[in-house]
Amino acid sequence: MNAPLREQKAAQKLMIVDCDVHPIQRSAKDLYPFLSKHWQEHLETFGGHVRQGLIEQTMWPRMMAAGQRADAYPAQGGPPGSDFELMKRQHLDVNGVEFGMLVALSKGGMEERNPDLARALSSAVNDWQLEAWVKRDARLKAGVVVTGEDPAHAVAEIEKRAGDPSFAQVILSPRSAEPLGRRKYWPIYAAAERAGLPVGLHPAAIPGGSASSGAGWPTYYMQEHHTFVTGSQATAVSLVMEGVFEEFPNLRIAMIEAGFSWAPALGWRMDRIWERMRKETPHVKRPPSEYMREHFWFATQPMEEPENPQDILQIFDWIGWDRIMFSTDYPHWDFDDPRQAIRVRLTDEQREKIFRANAKALYRLP
Repeated sequence: MNAPLREQKAAQKLMIVDCDVHPIQRSAKDLYPFLSKHWQEHLETFGGHVRQGLIEQTMWPRMMAAGQRADAYPAQGGPPGSDFELMKRQHLDVNGVEFGMLVALSKGGMEERNPDLARALSSAVNDWQLEAWVKRDARLKAGVVVTGEDPAHAVAEIEKRAGDPSFAQVILSPRSAEPLGRRKYWPIYAAAERAGLPVGLHPAAIPGGSASSGAGWPTYYMQEHHTFVTGSQATAVSLVMEGVFEEFPNLRIAMIEAGFSWAPALGWRMDRIWERMRKETPHVKRPPSEYMREHFWFATQPMEEPENPQDILQIFDWIGWDRIMFSTDYPHWDFDDPRQAIRVRLTDEQREKIFRANAKALYRLP
């Protein structure tokens, strides 16, 4: 069904770079063309072994319908995000998407315990993104999904994709076995920096073997949803305080689906602690907020909505108008419509930066 004419006109006028679009396999068999016979048989016989107690289910508290939009289910079956034509008709065309950054979280090996299977899945999901999505629409850009707990393979996968304009970033789960500032992960950052690719940190639905909350498992889904923020804060602190940006001065980080209003306060807090205890971390040579200002970009979804909508402008001022990038989180239930997400009046320059220019600069898009 074609979008109404008024929506098509609005899309043509708006034009956005969507920094969070989720492609999903209809089933694990979508990856079979990119897996050896051995791994196809392994999946049929044993399945996967992710770092949590529930196999093929999300951890407690479970989210309804895996967090998907009710109107995004393909007519021929399969989960939302698995049908290119529906995504094109329902989102890319109607919402004026100039570029859509694919974040493939499903069955990509990031949480797989079997290291050999994780390697195979990582490579397969990257090949699948190219064949099933990018080659069908030049607006879509893939992310190199890597196995964070296997840095050697992550480096090999980044180097394999480096130089291919179909890939615009490296996708790494911040729900890692250890804080991402630890040196075991540094080879990944070195490879991303060499390739000129930013690292996109998107919390996955499955944690890295530990409860998503520092105080244990949440009771309700709304608590679980909030841990995307607290976990991302912990990741940002680890990257800054463990000296990642002194070692890799050209490394760029995209925080995806973690919100952004927390960033200024976190920078201020780290600065104050650093001023008092900086002898403990001599490798952190400048105030932490400066590293955050230089190395972090923030995707908007889930969009914060203060009681006074105008207050969001102050958040943008604090973070920097050149560091905010629009995202929708299609096809999830909390999808942010680009015509409604930011409820304040922006100047033409501000709107251009948030909806297009900042992302095009970060991802080096034409």
